Amino acid sequence: MPYSFKTTVIYASFAFCLAFSACKRRKDIDVSNIPVTVKIERFDKDFDQMRTKPMDQQAGVLYTKYGKFYQDFIERVLKAGSAQDTAYFSVLRQVFAGKAYLDLKHDVDAAYPNMDKQNAELTDAFKRIKYYFPKKNLPKVYAYFSGFQAQTTIGDGYFGIGLDLFLGADSRFYPALTQNFPHYISRRFTPDNITPRVVEGIAREDMFPENDADNSLLAKMIYNGKILYFMDQTLPNVPDSTKIGYTNKQLKWCDDFKGNIWGYFLEENLLYETDYQKIQKYLTEAPFTPGLGDNNESAPKLGVWTGWQIVRAYMDKHPDVTLPQLMADRNAQKILNESKYRPKNAKE
Repeated sequence: MPYSFKTTVIYASFAFCLAFSACKRRKDIDVSNIPVTVKIERFDKDFDQMRTKPMDQQAGVLYTKYGKFYQDFIERVLKAGSAQDTAYFSVLRQVFAGKAYLDLKHDVDAAYPNMDKQNAELTDAFKRIKYYFPKKNLPKVYAYFSGFQAQTTIGDGYFGIGLDLFLGADSRFYPALTQNFPHYISRRFTPDNITPRVVEGIAREDMFPENDADNSLLAKMIYNGKILYFMDQTLPNVPDSTKIGYTNKQLKWCDDFKGNIWGYFLEENLLYETDYQKIQKYLTEAPFTPGLGDNNESAPKLGVWTGWQIVRAYMDKHPDVTLPQLMADRNAQKILNESKYRPKNAKE
């Protein structure tokens, strides 16, 4: 698998409605006998031992334990040169001597003295993936410092978690990173986002990569909707807001105005538009969606959210369709037609 980076963070009545609809939609499955246990390996702690132990000795330990991930970390994250040439040791000495590294290590250690909660969450999620996809070889999971490059990385047999981008929304480091990670993104850099981002990354980058030929807005809406429905099934206890990366207020806005959102897509003839410059604002991260809502209060990624609702409606009407069958179905038009998606605003 090629190496890639992905960065992938109350209203009582509204929360109750979401919980009720999710319960109706979710099938109870028993994963207790599926032999999967996830233990996130703390590469960050093993790597730090190069600071206090002979580097050549510890490098051998890291190579043995982490294999390709260690090479990728040296060459692609640190950009320290070839991992086959010990000249990169000089770069490591500079890193370890810097106050920036020690400050970051301090904050990561404080936020993650252990990862027991994430181990338990990922174990449950991976068991559910195995339930639906028994032949899937799941990756080893490593935690490390990404140098504020990406929340997650995926490579040959591994999935990496950049703990420096999960320190909590109020981390002292994030105000200096607003050019790359504005607040509407960094507010999701929290521990509760680790498991959803791992599962989403595995789905998008490993199991179900998007087909380049699916370039219409409708195709992209249904693709993203299927990814989020996959998360519904494998992360049944994760709130919808966390799965899609909304605030509760943004999620409520979508529900309140779902009829208007759908009407807008139809009236503007957007479903079959293939010009990415015209449709990207309905798919990508942003503080709001231009052109919809008053006072910039609309939710972003309205194409993604709407695709999710269409897929949910389709699956509600087709209880015999399995999750693998859904994920393999690239006929976005059929899914839309058979969903009979005709939303009305919540207040109508």
